[in-house]
Amino acid sequence: MLDIYIKGFIVTFSLIVAIGAQNAYILKLGLLKQYVGIAVTLCVLFDSILISAGVFGLGFFVKGNQVLINSIAIIGILFLCFYAFLSFKSALKNESIKIDDQIKTNPLGKVLSMLLVFTFLNPHTYLDTVLLIGGIGANLSDDLKLYFLIGAISASSVWFISLGYGARLLIPLFKKPITWKVLDIFIGLIMLLIAYTLIDLIVY
Repeated sequence: MLDIYIKGFIVTFSLIVAIGAQNAYILKLGLLKQYVGIAVTLCVLFDSILISAGVFGLGFFVKGNQVLINSIAIIGILFLCFYAFLSFKSALKNESIKIDDQIKTNPLGKVLSMLLVFTFLNPHTYLDTVLLIGGIGANLSDDLKLYFLIGAISASSVWFISLGYGARLLIPLFKKPITWKVLDIFIGLIMLLIAYTLIDLIVY
């Protein structure tokens, strides 16, 4: 049982640590100390739901529905390009973002909506959680799937907690305006790169 748990943990951790839209946003919230607990909890919850769906068979449905994949990919490309534009626009500003957990620069509603979009309108989320992680778990016998799922959820929890709260160690560096500019440019480039990779998912 322990080996199945470890397998679920390692597979999941190896996939979610890659820099992506969701991770970049959690990093920024962590630096700003803005709703980190809520954001981390939601990310783990979303991962748990999607991985569970994959382990128990939804991955086969999503994989075979090209119309659904095309729709998600197109919407994802448009959103990622728009968010990249906002990141570049932010980088052009001459002011630094004040790091203060008492001043909420992002309304909670905006944070929640951004997390929903980065999760459910990003096809790579489904590829990682439902198809890849879930697909591996789906091939296990029914009595072992739960252990794999617990391992996967544990990995998600460890990663997002570390990312969200560990970002505070970088706060001294991000008190300099130039650092925020570099981060915004980096995030913008990452969004464009992810958008570009989504083009391959579209089948005409």
